[in-house]
Amino acid sequence: MLFIVILMIYTVTLMINTMVIVLVSIKTKLHSPMYFFLQQLSFVESMFLTVVVPNMLRVIWLEGATISVSGCIAQAYVYCAIGSTECHLLTVMSYDRYLAICRPLHYSTIMVPRLQNCLVIYCWIFSFLLTQITLNFLCQLDFCSPFVINHFFCDLAPFLQLTCSHKIDFQLMILIVAIPIMVIPFILVLISYSFVFITIFGISSAKGRKKTFSTCSSHLTVVTMYYGTIITIYMVPANGDTLTVNKSIAFLYIVVTPLFNPIIYCLRNQEMKAVMEKFFLKSKQ
Repeated sequence: MLFIVILMIYTVTLMINTMVIVLVSIKTKLHSPMYFFLQQLSFVESMFLTVVVPNMLRVIWLEGATISVSGCIAQAYVYCAIGSTECHLLTVMSYDRYLAICRPLHYSTIMVPRLQNCLVIYCWIFSFLLTQITLNFLCQLDFCSPFVINHFFCDLAPFLQLTCSHKIDFQLMILIVAIPIMVIPFILVLISYSFVFITIFGISSAKGRKKTFSTCSSHLTVVTMYYGTIITIYMVPANGDTLTVNKSIAFLYIVVTPLFNPIIYCLRNQEMKAVMEKFFLKSKQ
């Protein structure tokens, strides 16, 4: 039953994210920076899900499965790199909302296609290069019996439980690397939305405040869900008691959150809803 449920969630999530990517690509009405970044977010989350879920399904189906040390390290590296990419992409999206709401007259001249592409390329390259530090540390670890990972994928905390090497150094390295990956992007998001809220509260009419807030409410919801879970897992030291809780939280943000994120954007965005309705009406004809 668990296998079927997760497989259905995985399939539906890929279909929804693919639909968002295709609609933003083919519909001229959605050719704006906000939807461009939403398209990139859908692509990142599809990859993020694919790194973990297929092997998770294999583990569930076989009631346990083996993986090589190099394969486990590779999964941990790609997972962390894509997770870091999503952190920075969410930060870029908050900067986009800051420009749109706080500097609307300069928005079109600042957020040009070249800047959009540069910001997305930065998110990918910086994240994969920065996570290389974690990969180097992982390759230097020595492992000892029992070779059983208490998780459904090769996350850093359960992986660390198997090492005979000095764990404090590795845990300190994780906290240091987490600063540019999670902490700084999160602070930048808070700063962006601080200016956004100041601008919104300065609008005289209630209707104007509501309309302006609706343009960033979807992104704010996604940011809260994403950062709330990853900060709980990676900024709180893990031990035997918290690993079980971490598995449950990891399941939420790896499997469940990528399903709800595009749904949140589509349901709370009038332009996206209108484009989807027209697309499905044409498909039925």
